[in-house]
Amino acid sequence: MYLKNLKLIQFKNFQALDLVFNQGVNCFFGSNGAGKTNLLDAIHYLCLTKSAFIPTDSHHIKHGEAFFTIKGEFELKEKELGINCFFEGGRKKRIEVNGKPYTKLSDHIGLLPLVIIAPDDTEIINGGSEERRKFFDSMICQADQNYLHLLIRYQQNLKQRNALLKRFAEEKRLDKLQLAPYDEQLLKLSKEINRTRHAFLSQFLIHFQTHYASISGSKEMVNIEYQSQVDKESFDLDFINNLNKDLLLKRTGFGTHKDDFNFTFDGQQIKKFGSQGQKKSFLISLKLAQFYIFKEIKGTKPILLLDDIFDKLDDFRIHHLIRAVANKEFGQLFISDTRPERSKEILTRITADYKSFTIANNTVLEVEKG
Repeated sequence: MYLKNLKLIQFKNFQALDLVFNQGVNCFFGSNGAGKTNLLDAIHYLCLTKSAFIPTDSHHIKHGEAFFTIKGEFELKEKELGINCFFEGGRKKRIEVNGKPYTKLSDHIGLLPLVIIAPDDTEIINGGSEERRKFFDSMICQADQNYLHLLIRYQQNLKQRNALLKRFAEEKRLDKLQLAPYDEQLLKLSKEINRTRHAFLSQFLIHFQTHYASISGSKEMVNIEYQSQVDKESFDLDFINNLNKDLLLKRTGFGTHKDDFNFTFDGQQIKKFGSQGQKKSFLISLKLAQFYIFKEIKGTKPILLLDDIFDKLDDFRIHHLIRAVANKEFGQLFISDTRPERSKEILTRITADYKSFTIANNTVLEVEKG
């Protein structure tokens, strides 16, 4: 799978842009704020229907304009796919494949697998449980459409139950019959989501532990432990018995939306006790495992986006990534970098074919092949 070209109209800082890409490595060079990350984000939109960084679509319209358009032509398993993303302020976003719009945008997720490695990824390790759930949920949704639909149904029922809890608390009354349908659905969906997460993690761990051993060069044992209230035999009873507390807090305190993934090395939490080097190895291993499990499940190499990561990684970990590029383990790769001489030197060293785009003044000033 690869992206042949990208066309932007009034997206972020670009008025109009038309780029043609290499099937292998593509580099975006420019100073901070030039728009390198915006180009990666446009590719993310085409694959996953949304931004990787800012969830509000209206924030991606060029200042002073009314809409944005992102177009791209992909080749996927010898088939041509034209993807068009259009958003106008105050209206619903529209995604089309070969001119045919989706009724539900969620149906597009998983068609074009993508992995992004960005500076903010450190929050997966250092942040709260929501960051880790978000990482795994996003990954499983790309791999399994049924899981995405489970999550959507779960969030809908959770939202409705929380609205009732808030209303009952404000009106100082309780109607258990009104809550019952949402309780039943949340209990059922929690268990289905829990089973899917367990099954996926057992598959994911094989890739993750293999890559960590290779990157770190150490013998420490890393693990990811899925922690869920749903695993307790008393889950159903605990959920019902928590009602008084739910009313007090005006939200649902039990369910799979409270799950976490505990990252450990030699039995210790990496968030608390891991060194910076261990955390970097852990994070890169998570992302590489994501790449390889998509490749295994989808039968195609995902597009890989590397956003300014050379500033965040040491030479040893950069070498590991670039060695994978040299061995042609990856498919199409997009790199953003503020220092073009660094990326060019690395890519020349491994004799990788690449195409570079120098970005300044809200446009592409130079295109170079290496």
